Amino acid sequence: MLVRDWMTQGPVTITPDTPVMDALRIIKDHKFRRLPVMDGDRLIGITTRKDLKDAMPSKATTLSVWELNYLLSKLTVAEVMARPVVTAAENEYLEDAALRMQEHRVGGLPVLNDAGKLTGMITTRDILQAFTSILGMQGGGQRLTLEMNDVPGSLDTATRAILPSNIISVATYPGGPGRLRFVIRVNGEGLNDVRDRVHDAGITVLD
Repeated sequence: MLVRDWMTQGPVTITPDTPVMDALRIIKDHKFRRLPVMDGDRLIGITTRKDLKDAMPSKATTLSVWELNYLLSKLTVAEVMARPVVTAAENEYLEDAALRMQEHRVGGLPVLNDAGKLTGMITTRDILQAFTSILGMQGGGQRLTLEMNDVPGSLDTATRAILPSNIISVATYPGGPGRLRFVIRVNGEGLNDVRDRVHDAGITVLD
């Protein structure tokens, strides 16, 4: 799966001279958490709701209302945005973008096309949507977690045992030493005794 298949296209953007108050209003109105900052058609920064709120004067300030309004009118996104920007590419694998988000501890990445132009945003929410799709959540049926030896042919053995039920998704994660766990979602015929068939094939059924 590629980033372009899951990103939000045509993201709302702001410019570096956008007042912080205006940027906060945009985030609130659109229920965003972050906004790319553009200079023409060039991505130069990104700002988040937290960045903008942290830039606001403390409630404990002794400044007058007039002084506060003056300061806020002068405070622009350029002074609080993050740069350089960690980005994703349209044509990279979704898991690579997700790993980059994890490594940089960010909840979203601007997405660039091959020409370096901003075309979308990929966020934690998009990653979660892709995750549930990979696991076949919309397909109904039953979920099986199997633990097998991590050797060639293990999945084939499970597939034969699952028949005539239909496998609609498969995901894996490490089990015990030399073992691999398969999360398999099945639907169709034979669901009532699919666990029994898999167990009778000598496969450990965890749930």
